[in-house]
Amino acid sequence: MWDVGRRARTRAGEVAWGQAGHGRALVLAHGWPWSSFNWHRVIPALSRSFTVYWFDMPGYGQSEMSPDQSTALDVQGEVFAEMLDFWKLESPAVVAHDMGGAVVLRAHLLGGIDYEQMVLMNVVALSPWGSEFFDHVGRHVEAFTGVPPHIHEAIVGAYIKGALVNDLPGDDFEYLRAPWLSDEGRVSFYRQFAQADERYTGEFEDSLDAIRCPVEILWGEDDPWIPVARGRRLHEKISRSGFETLPDVGHLPQLEDAPRVGARLLDALNQPSPSRMSH
Repeated sequence: MWDVGRRARTRAGEVAWGQAGHGRALVLAHGWPWSSFNWHRVIPALSRSFTVYWFDMPGYGQSEMSPDQSTALDVQGEVFAEMLDFWKLESPAVVAHDMGGAVVLRAHLLGGIDYEQMVLMNVVALSPWGSEFFDHVGRHVEAFTGVPPHIHEAIVGAYIKGALVNDLPGDDFEYLRAPWLSDEGRVSFYRQFAQADERYTGEFEDSLDAIRCPVEILWGEDDPWIPVARGRRLHEKISRSGFETLPDVGHLPQLEDAPRVGARLLDALNQPSPSRMSH
């Protein structure tokens, strides 16, 4: 059901996107170093209750990758708002993962974009970010950009495996790795490290309690990249939020245990919210 065969033009280049299902609008926001493929195992369940929209962020997946492209989180927040406008969506429900959390929070708190509700899963929203390797590459980007292709392929594979505590089903691992192995993908992969800056979450961190919609926070309990304590701290900062851990999964719950996580996402999204109860 997942595909990104459609195209939209944004300020950061051409974006690949897809859509499925019928019902209330639901937008899925992926993170780094991922793509909308991350959602492919939960889209069938979600699309039975929602019209689901997804896209690859500029510089990711099958969207445009160009050498002079800015794909930092400030730009991604603006592109997210552009895509909602392109789809003519007002106040959709949103599910965000990893850096997608920072993207949707920037669009909401700094860009004035409204949501019906948010589900934030293992998101980047508070400093410090990510893994030790993420920090290391960010400090030494130039040393990595010139590595031979076979070394780069090994780096990408090891980086992705570092997010997991379970083997992925089918060919999921190869699909996650593939976009970064082309010449354009290799440049874009390291560009994300170079453009990473914790100020992009620092700019909204003190405003988290001003979120204007219900929030559910789900966290893979064994996340090797962003510890569950960070999720609990985010919950404390957002008074209109629920919090639940997902046992026995790491940083990619939606791929590591798709049936259970898909069901839990539906539960979170179908909880009564003030906006729906008023209709």
